[in-house]
Amino acid sequence: MAYQLCEKMRELVPYDPIEGEYRIRLDANESYFLPDEALKKELAVAAAAVAFNRYPDPYASELCRAFAELYGVPVSAVTAGNGSDELISLICGSLLQKGERILTFAPDFSMYRFYGEIFEDRVDVLQKKPDLSVDVDQVIRFVRENGVRAVIFSNPCNPTGQGMSKKAVRKLVSSVDALVVLDEAYMDFWDQSLLSEVLDYDNLIILKTCSKAIGMAAVRVGFAVAGPVLTRALQAAKSPYNVNSVSQAMGACILKKRELLEHCRKALIQSAQELRSSIADLAKQFPVLEEVYLTHTNFVFLRSEKSREIYKALLDRSIAVRCFGGHLRITTGSPEENRAFLEGFCDILKEMGGKTYADC
Repeated sequence: MAYQLCEKMRELVPYDPIEGEYRIRLDANESYFLPDEALKKELAVAAAAVAFNRYPDPYASELCRAFAELYGVPVSAVTAGNGSDELISLICGSLLQKGERILTFAPDFSMYRFYGEIFEDRVDVLQKKPDLSVDVDQVIRFVRENGVRAVIFSNPCNPTGQGMSKKAVRKLVSSVDALVVLDEAYMDFWDQSLLSEVLDYDNLIILKTCSKAIGMAAVRVGFAVAGPVLTRALQAAKSPYNVNSVSQAMGACILKKRELLEHCRKALIQSAQELRSSIADLAKQFPVLEEVYLTHTNFVFLRSEKSREIYKALLDRSIAVRCFGGHLRITTGSPEENRAFLEGFCDILKEMGGKTYADC
């Protein structure tokens, strides 16, 4: 008798990133900053000091200490992960029993639902309002009435760029008995973080990443910040050597560069604002761009019934962005990348009819 996969795995579709080589990549919300030569040398020294014949520090102590000092939280509240994805997986797989209910929103980061289903949690998805905002009172009612054990969402949201205020998130966390997992991957671009208040709640985990504002996507480092009970549970459930020694050394090195990181953060915010302004100007000329949303992130989010056609036309010009149904998400790039994107984008809009190239 031939082996058969279990039922939950038979129809599972792998995550589908954009593949191939493109001259401009504005699809993954990465930072466009690269280390300068001096920092590259420091990183090389840090990597060279690694004892390659030894297992990593199981608690990533130096890495967590550097993160805690940068963000002003107790190091005892920090758990390091192999990117935030590992921590999301860890939470869905260890802090809920099979069949318990976990609530997320739509649209939001797809991996919340993915990991919940992999670990056989019962995943509820609450649709956002037409303006892409979240009705906090509706969420609280749903959690209370349906015995939801965990709520997980990104703030600001990926892919919409919209955000819930501190006041709204506080109301949610303090009004439910469920675990609230607050993914602040993009909060470095906004001022509504609850990180300084995380120890005020026994049902809150805040996730942070080094892949966006900090520009360490290749290194794969993320963090969970929580009170003592949840932190102890996460550290007990995680793999013992989950963050490799090279990532720990390089991550600690970069997280200590406070002034550099602040410069990059501000530059990314300004770049995103300028890109959105340029796209909003185009929307005034080309009705096919139905709405350009205000975002609190390093990307622009827009609605268009022609989003799929625009997406494919950009790929034909070797420019990668992301398409979500009737929406496009465009990561801000370097000034040169943004200019090239806008030129190609304007060309495409012109070909769809309505304006001359000079109008762009």
